[in-house]
Amino acid sequence: MSSSGRVSIFPTGHVCPADKRDLALKYAKGEILAFIDDDAYPAKDWLKCAIEDFEDNSVAAVGGPSVTPFNDSLRQQASGAIYSSYLVSGNFIYRYIPGKKREADDLPSCNFLVRKSVMQDLGGFNTSFWPGEDTKLCLDITKKLKKKIIYDPKVLVYHHRRPVFTPHLKQIANYALHRGYFVKKYPETSFKVSYFIPSLFLLGLLFGGALSLFCIPLKMVYSSALFFYLYLVFIFSISKELRLIPLVFSGIISSHIAYGLLFLKGLLSKKLKEEL
Repeated sequence: MSSSGRVSIFPTGHVCPADKRDLALKYAKGEILAFIDDDAYPAKDWLKCAIEDFEDNSVAAVGGPSVTPFNDSLRQQASGAIYSSYLVSGNFIYRYIPGKKREADDLPSCNFLVRKSVMQDLGGFNTSFWPGEDTKLCLDITKKLKKKIIYDPKVLVYHHRRPVFTPHLKQIANYALHRGYFVKKYPETSFKVSYFIPSLFLLGLLFGGALSLFCIPLKMVYSSALFFYLYLVFIFSISKELRLIPLVFSGIISSHIAYGLLFLKGLLSKKLKEEL
């Protein structure tokens, strides 16, 4: 352990993020545990805004948006724009762009504050999943303890993105793999139609294209649908920063394909590597 003023550092060695965060139960002295990633930093009033939400005793945890910093590189900005696109995140874009204050059932741990007493009741994250440790914790809070999780747009952090394309797509694929698996393991929050859409798109792209080779009417329908999809992606890729447009355009398409493929893999998996 090392300490400097009011900040103490506790080395953990090579353990999963959930185990690292569980150390807060052992060392933290406050009533609220605040979690943030090592590639993120909080807005000025992050803690102050969150504490206001905890004045309601029925609130167990609070989270908010993770916004792409303005000083990120062009390829990081492209990744942020992809995540912030309705075509990629759908109804979950409030995780990347501040939205309305609401109750939530699943928020990411890169911006998450929770009562220490709640974590003690649950025994911590109690999982080796990563990503996905936050999904399990949120499910335990809302289903086991019957307590509230609040999304507050003022509880904001800035989260550096992984640049397009390879680092970004690896992250997308990892998210998709776990979400597909969680459809079976944690269906209460993961069995949602929106999570299936990229896989349905991918299957339609492959099988629709193959079948259209043998049926002219189907080929016309397939070509029209594909054109409309590409047109829609282009519209959602338009930016004042012209250099972002081709990166976001190709990034949205490749994100759909990567997510769709790895979601199916997770859905069909008997176990993930964390459980072996």
